[in-house]
Order: sequence, then structure tokens, then C-alpha cells
Amino acid sequence: MPVAVASDMDFKVAFSALEAMCEENISAFCGPSDLADGTVTQRLVVCMKQIQEHGRALEPMVTSFTSICHHYDFDAQTPGNGYRTLIKVLQSCILHILHKGHYIASNHKSTFFRVYHNASEMEAYCTALCQLRALLYLAKRLINDNDFGQLYSLQDLDLSHRYVQEYSSLHKACFYGRCLGFQFSPSLRPFLQTIVISMISYGETYGKQQSGLGLAALSLLTSGKYVIDPELRGSEFERITQNLDMQFWKSFWNITESEILTGFSRIASYPVQLNLTLTIPPVPLRLPLASDPNLSATVSPPLAHWGPGPVHMRLISHEIREGQDSEELLAFSRGDPSSVSASNLPWVQKQPLSPWLLIHFHGGGFVAQTSRSHENYLRSWSKQLNVPVLSVDYSLSPEAPFPRALEECFYAYCWALKNCHLLGSTADRVSLAGDSAGGNLCITVSMKAMTCGIRVPDGIMAAYPATLLTTDASPSRLLTLIDPLLPLGVLAKCLNAYAGVDSQTVQPAVGGNSLTALGRETTALLSDLTQGATSWIQSFLPPMWPTSGAGSRTSRHKESPSMDTHRNLSHSSPPNSQCHLDYPVGFEPLRSECLAVVQPTSSPIIRNPFVSPLLAPDSLLRGLPPVHLVAPALDALLDDSVMFAKKLRDMGQPVSLTVVEDLPHGFLSLSQLCKETEVAAEICLEKIREIFQEGSTKNCSDKARRD
Repeated sequence: MPVAVASDMDFKVAFSALEAMCEENISAFCGPSDLADGTVTQRLVVCMKQIQEHGRALEPMVTSFTSICHHYDFDAQTPGNGYRTLIKVLQSCILHILHKGHYIASNHKSTFFRVYHNASEMEAYCTALCQLRALLYLAKRLINDNDFGQLYSLQDLDLSHRYVQEYSSLHKACFYGRCLGFQFSPSLRPFLQTIVISMISYGETYGKQQSGLGLAALSLLTSGKYVIDPELRGSEFERITQNLDMQFWKSFWNITESEILTGFSRIASYPVQLNLTLTIPPVPLRLPLASDPNLSATVSPPLAHWGPGPVHMRLISHEIREGQDSEELLAFSRGDPSSVSASNLPWVQKQPLSPWLLIHFHGGGFVAQTSRSHENYLRSWSKQLNVPVLSVDYSLSPEAPFPRALEECFYAYCWALKNCHLLGSTADRVSLAGDSAGGNLCITVSMKAMTCGIRVPDGIMAAYPATLLTTDASPSRLLTLIDPLLPLGVLAKCLNAYAGVDSQTVQPAVGGNSLTALGRETTALLSDLTQGATSWIQSFLPPMWPTSGAGSRTSRHKESPSMDTHRNLSHSSPPNSQCHLDYPVGFEPLRSECLAVVQPTSSPIIRNPFVSPLLAPDSLLRGLPPVHLVAPALDALLDDSVMFAKKLRDMGQPVSLTVVEDLPHGFLSLSQLCKETEVAAEICLEKIREIFQEGSTKNCSDKARRD
């Protein structure tokens, strides 16, 4: 599924159509108009002129980008990098503007034409176009300052610092209001709206003294206003994503761990006969050396920060296999009520040991979630691959910064190799798989295995991995300005937490924040149900049905600033303007009234090769098993995958990169939402299958040669 970028001719047609559409609407509204409110008419005229101005400036820039962006691809068969993505996002914005503009031109004389609503829609996309224009100027600066073919400027710390400062002041709310998710697959947009509204409602009640049910009721009452007032939603989401602390993000993301939500997930996913949580005590392990099995190496238990401690894991198996019902394995069980073993089901016939073993490290920015929130696709993998899956619940930051998680994952990997017979496998072929932070851990665990001289896994499937844990500038990192799932402020908090920056300052939750699990579950569930019910009801309403802010002049300024305000904001001199990057004369992007405080990732730990494998010397990467990277084109971490794949390829290491379209970071956890995420998850599954079957093919070839 390669990412497609429109050709020069396609864009010439698009910009020509944009110019013609604006002229048509300007002519319609500058002449005699049947619209009662001349103020709104003037807003539309000013908006169309602004769009014309942006379009005329953007066309030569797009032509320049499309002529060179192929130089930044992994290879000719895999078109995908941050420059291509920025152009594709711009294309999506222009198509939305064209669609809305043609609708206005064709229907503005209709009795049922909602003038305020359509003016606000067009103004929102005009603002988005303005900010995307700023991103393209920033991307052009990256092309000029970076080495040819390089997506990151790894040595230019000044450029990255200026990029963070620019991000901190740019207006972002427009991308979370009416324009929310315009760049993603249409089937994902209702889900993104639900997530954003739930997050804002949760943020409003965060830290308040309320009982569980009281907080749920408050969240239920407040969530409705964000459905009917998109601009309020955008401004509140911008405030939350830029300024709330790490504990808020940990608590919000961990809602996915609640009994209600995981219960729904289990109902919707494949049933498994074994779902067992394990606690492995911290005892030294001895494993044979890969170079000489007659010799062995000692692997110490995790020690960083607080000394030896147990490692937690979850074993999932679609079928009960030999060893999985043994007393030895069950002695490690934490007594999870969801676990089922053959001793509980005497009629279940045990299957023989599988030759394959899949070891999984979950995502969550190193700060949140466990194997429980990733069970949905792990159950699917266990069934479709017919393989036991061991998912590691490593300790989370900021309470457990680097290298604790790496030590625990490496220890779990070694324990699994030594005790594979208990897990239902002979471990003839072992694959590591992980997403985001888990993808990083797959790579660094393999690096650690090489440095210790023990067996490396037979392959790695890393979905949208973080391979450079810095705030260095790249074209795909510019997407953090518009991404509702991975804003730069949140990304920087996660990276600094993993590096241990200010980890001692983390405070425990107090007051109303100390909710019971049921209270948090009810809050999230009721908020989601509110938004879902509202969207369902609105789908039955006629097009002329009024919405908040669309039927009264008094609400217009709250719902959407006038284009005069837009013009004043975009040309005003913002605070600390000397820190901003230079833009062409006559253009200045909108600035936020709510400045983000983004702490750059300046800790030396961030550049440790076991934290940022993209920075690892060749000696630490040579000998890695085949690495299969799967990255969404609309992911802020896309360039991490492209550059890491290039680095491995240039070393002669086996590597593949697949870029999937129209999807955000974290698509594996969304695999049941739509066809696009389902297809992308299937690609990940096929890459794991390829790792396992490569061994079978090799064995057959060896046997044929012997015969």
C-alpha cells in the first residue's frame, strides 16, 4: 500500500480549480445577494480571497517538492517520507475546500442553505490551509539545511531547537475542531472525534473533587458542548495537549485497561484457550552462547533504579499446548481470572509444542498501557499464526525510566528462550513484534542479545517504531502540529520521561484524581456513548437543521473568528517573534493564545544507541535479524522508519519497509474499526508469518540438498 502523491499535472488541475472556485464565490457574494446577513457574506468573500492568496503561494512550492521528494524514499518501490506526506495532507485540505466551495456556489440561494455554518466551515479550512502553508515553509527550510537525501539533521541542534520554539507558538486548534482528522481515512474520523471529546471531558474533570459517578455525570454533561461547538473543542484540545502533565496522559491512556473496555474487546476478538498472566522472579539465567553452545553466558535480572525485581508477562494461546498446563508454569501465574488452562478444561485436547514462538512488546510511549490493552490483535495473531504469544508488561516511565524497561524486556526474552517448553513451543523460530515504543524495544533487545553473545531472534516486526527519541526536526515530525493522537508536546513528555528527566518530581494522584477503576471506566464509557448517540441522532436530521453557533450572530465570534480577525492575527507580531523562523514577506502563520511548553530532549541519555537505535554505530546493528518495518504515511514517526530502514540497507542488513496510507500512529490498536486498519494489521501479521516460514523454507532447502 504505497503512499501516493499527486503528480504536478494533478496539482495544476487542483490549484486551477481552487482559483476558479474562489472567483465564482467572490463574484456571487460581491454582487446582489439573497442572503439576509451581509456580514456573513463579507466573511465568505474575505475567506475566498485568503484561500486564493494561499493557493497562489503554494502552487510553486508544491511543484518544487514533488520534483525532489522521491530522493528521500527508501527505494523506488516504497514511495514514502515526510515530504510526500505533507503534500498529501495539503492535497486533502484542498479537496475539502473545493468540495465545500462548490457546494456553497451551487446552493447559497437555496432556502435551506445554512449560511453561518458554511461560512464557519470554509473559514476553518482556510485557517488550516494557512497553517499547512507554514509547515511547507518549515519543510523547505529542512531541505535546504539537511544533507541531500537525509530526513533528519542529527547534528544541527540549533535547527531542532528553533523548530520546537516555532511549534510551541503556532496555532493548532483549527486542526482539532471542524477540520479534525481530515487527512485520515473517512471511516476513522468519528472515532477520532470520540477520542478528542473524551479527552477534553476527562481533562475538565481531571483533579476535581468528585465521586466516581459524580465525575461520570459531569463528563456526560460537558461532552455534548464539544460535539456542537467544534471551535470550542479545538481550543480546549490544544490547551490540554500542550499543558497538562504526564500523570494526566498516563491516567487517560490507561482507561483502555479498564474491565469494561477490555471486556468489550475480548467479546469482539478471537476466543483463546489460554490467557495467563505470569510473574517471573528475579534470578540469574544461564544461556548458551550463539557462537559456541558448549559455553554459556549469565544474564542478570533487571537491576536499574531499585535493584532486582520480578518481570510480568502475559501468555496467550489459541490452543492449549504441551507445557502450558504444567505445574511449573502455573506456579508463575498471578491468578488472573481471565486465565484458562487445560486443568480447568479436562475435555480440551492438548496440542504438541509449536516450533514457533512470538514475543511481543506493547506500545504506549514508554509511559502507559500493558499487554491487556493490546490483547485484541494478540488474540488474532495467536489464532491466525497458530502460535503462542508472550507479551511483556515492562515497567513504565517516569517511575521506571531507561534502562529498566529494556532490562526487563531482555530478561523476559532470555527467560522465554530458556523456558520455551513451558510456553508451548520448541522455539525453533522466535520472532519479536512490537508497536511504537514496543518496536523500539524489539530492536534494542536484539542489539543487547548480540552484545551479550546469546541467540538473537529470527526476525523483528516493528510497527511505527520510535527509533530516534529526540525532538530533532524532520518533515514527518511537522505532522505533530496537526495530529490528534501524537502532538509534539505529548511526544516530548513521553521521551523525556523515558530518559528520566525530572522523574523524581512525579507526584501521586490526589483528591478526585484518585478515582476507583469503575469511576474512570464509567467516565470514559458515558462520554463515548454521549458522542456516539449525538452523531447517530444528527445523521437523521435534515441538512437545514440548525447547529450551535450557526443560527445567531451573537455566537458567531465564539464559534469562528471573522476573517478580519484572521488577518490581524496572522500579520501581528507575536510574542518572542525573534525566536520564530523567517517566513516570506507578507506571510505570517497564526499564533496560539495558549503557548505550548515543550521541553527539548536534551538529556545525553536520549542519544544512547540503546535508546535511539537510529544513532547506533554500525557495529551495534551489524548482525541484527531481518527487520520488517510497517509505518503509516500519516505518522509523525514515519521518517524514523524510513531513515532506520535506509541505514540497515546501506549496511547490507536484511530489512523491509511497508508504508500504509491514510492511517495514524497506533493503527494496530484500531484494527477492528475499519477496513483500512484491518488491512494494515494484516500486513503486520504477514510479516511475522514471513519470519516464521523463512525457517521452514530454509529447512526444506537444506533437506533437498542433503537428499
